[in-house]
Amino acid sequence: MSETTLKAEAWTLFDRIVARAAGSDGRTYSIPWRADADGDEPVYQPDYSVLEQLLGVPLLLGAASQSGVPALALDVWTAYELRRVGFQPDLVWPRATPPRILPSTLVALLKDATRPQREALEGMLRSGKTYGNETGASANILGKNYVKQVDVVMSAWNTGPEIMISTKRMDSSFGKNAANRVEESYGDAKNLRSRHPQAALGFLYSLRSTALMPQSADIAAWIIDLLGKLGREDDAYDAVCLVIPDWPDGLPPPPGEDEDDEDPLVSAGVQPGRTDDAEPLPLALPEDELDRRLRDLPQVGLRRDAVPTNLSPEVFFATIVNRVLDDSPINFHRLARQRRAEPAD
Repeated sequence: MSETTLKAEAWTLFDRIVARAAGSDGRTYSIPWRADADGDEPVYQPDYSVLEQLLGVPLLLGAASQSGVPALALDVWTAYELRRVGFQPDLVWPRATPPRILPSTLVALLKDATRPQREALEGMLRSGKTYGNETGASANILGKNYVKQVDVVMSAWNTGPEIMISTKRMDSSFGKNAANRVEESYGDAKNLRSRHPQAALGFLYSLRSTALMPQSADIAAWIIDLLGKLGREDDAYDAVCLVIPDWPDGLPPPPGEDEDDEDPLVSAGVQPGRTDDAEPLPLALPEDELDRRLRDLPQVGLRRDAVPTNLSPEVFFATIVNRVLDDSPINFHRLARQRRAEPAD
């Protein structure tokens, strides 16, 4: 199976999982805030069930890390959580429908266009073409010194980037690549923060539970300690998150060296990308077939007990959301403010 076909199938399943969680209209998201028992600030409650399902998709498809599909599961979940918060869905990338990256100016154009104009524009956007990299599947953002591909973004023309979250995933080769992954992320944070000082900057790291086994426990402890230190500087990340997926041995993808599928020279604009590069579109599958595949998803758990509180998704999303709302005028992000002010019981 080609990488494009694999990603298209993955997007089909990802979209189905998110759509089921988002209600019949695709936009009725559950409120993530819960009232604190002591009457203090509301507590953020991530949707772990959706994350576990999304993490099962690469295993179902046998997608190795080099395909980009395992890391994409983290991006989809992070964007889903930001929509649950109440941020405008179309401004959170990757979007829940293709094209995954769509500038706010085009969103406004579609909203105000006549029906024939809108149908023509939507037809172009559904083609999967990138149209000068203004639409597509990757968000490339200029930092102080270089362009960086950011995995999850919330941005609009009148605000610039308000949220930038990078995700990294490591399922094997813990000792060989862990240092490089974290060190690169630290440099990326400095680069982005220097040009966008008001944006909420986050880093979400996934470490497979096998890293906690005795033969690699020291490395895992070092990684977790280093992640905790990444969020301590004012000019780096506002919040850092750790998730620890857990699934039995013997399930695909086969063990192997984890590698990023991003070419840094292409991302930075130094070298051109493939001229035929297009966003993989979801497959048109019957609903009963989609549901059958989702019933066959391998079971993935989460070792939440091994995640320090300061690296928990609860703290991570609350910090990112509060940073955005505190640093923007009160007439911005009205739904997000309402949802935080009216937490569920």
